Amino acid sequence: MTRTTATNTDGRRGGGTAAPAGRNRVRPGAWAGHGACLWSLLFAALSFYWAAGGLVGAGTIGPAVEGPALAREPAFVAVLWATAVLKLIAAALALALVHERPRWAPRWLLLLAGWGAAALLSLYAVANLAQHLLIVAGVIAVPAGLGRAALPWHLGLWDPIWLAGGLLFTLTAIRYSRLTSRTTQHKLVN
Repeated sequence: MTRTTATNTDGRRGGGTAAPAGRNRVRPGAWAGHGACLWSLLFAALSFYWAAGGLVGAGTIGPAVEGPALAREPAFVAVLWATAVLKLIAAALALALVHERPRWAPRWLLLLAGWGAAALLSLYAVANLAQHLLIVAGVIAVPAGLGRAALPWHLGLWDPIWLAGGLLFTLTAIRYSRLTSRTTQHKLVN
């Protein structure tokens, strides 16, 4: 890479390196997208592990999940495999949002998928956190599927993890929306 005095994408001049040629270069501020990809890959690995019969961590979810996992119920195992694949797709989506979109994927489709993932993860995380906080406050009873023993795991581990995923995908979708909006406007002007 060579030094350049051209204006960077953030408006500063010089001090940077020339961006590599090609459509799929990574732009500044891509950390959230890479974080969303890593989040998805780690979660996929956990789902693959549980689907393959691993039991470490299964007790932190609650009896509704731990029971079918221990019994190796075929429908439950199939759900684990399916969620693992969906998490791999989410990782690929995060990378597609970090880089300028692939030629085969229209902008609207990536925006829809990115904002959809952000909304689903965020709503799931906030709903779970609200339910768990209401349980701790004594407003609602502990559901049998959760169990009192799993509640601290949800509040201390799972709820923050889901919130982090929702936040990472939201930041990634915002960045992609802004980036592609500027690119589209630039193409219309020229």
